[in-house]
Amino acid sequence: MAGSSTSTFVIRWINFLTMILAILVVGFGFWMSTHNDECRRSLTIPVMGLGGVIFLMSLAGFVGAWKNISCLLWTYLIMLFVVLVAIMVFTVLAFIITNTGTGHAVPGSRYKEYRLQDYSSWFVKQLNDTDKWTHLRSCLVKSDDCNSLSNRYKTLKQYKLAELTPIESGCCRPPAEYAPCYLPVYFERAVAFNRV
Repeated sequence: MAGSSTSTFVIRWINFLTMILAILVVGFGFWMSTHNDECRRSLTIPVMGLGGVIFLMSLAGFVGAWKNISCLLWTYLIMLFVVLVAIMVFTVLAFIITNTGTGHAVPGSRYKEYRLQDYSSWFVKQLNDTDKWTHLRSCLVKSDDCNSLSNRYKTLKQYKLAELTPIESGCCRPPAEYAPCYLPVYFERAVAFNRV
């Protein structure tokens, strides 16, 4: 009997803390909806939905353990199972979609170059949709990923020796074969004066 009361005590407190976390996630979703930034506002519904599902699942587990209602505990277990399966499916799909996009070595540089044609056809089709690409591009421009490159790397040599993230390498700079045409003026002058 003591083992049963200990397990329900643990279930109650874990779910109580999870409910508080879910309320914070929903609050974060509301906070995101108040911004004029379209990138943040586009994540409002998924974030609030995730918080709502976590809250309902935790509420079922908490009340079921507190009042010893087996129907709610079974509901809690089924919801937990569905969430875990959804996480596994999402992980597998994300791996399948991005698996082939591992990057290509760029001669004379430490970073890898990422090309769109290396990814799955579904992913390429999604990015070729003009509306989706326009939205994604505006989010990338507003993020600090691309804007901070010129501040972090003052010379072409520093830039070529940097280990860029896939976003920085694939989205923030032109392909390697076009790089000499698009290098920042500072880098071109540094090359001309042999300071690199």
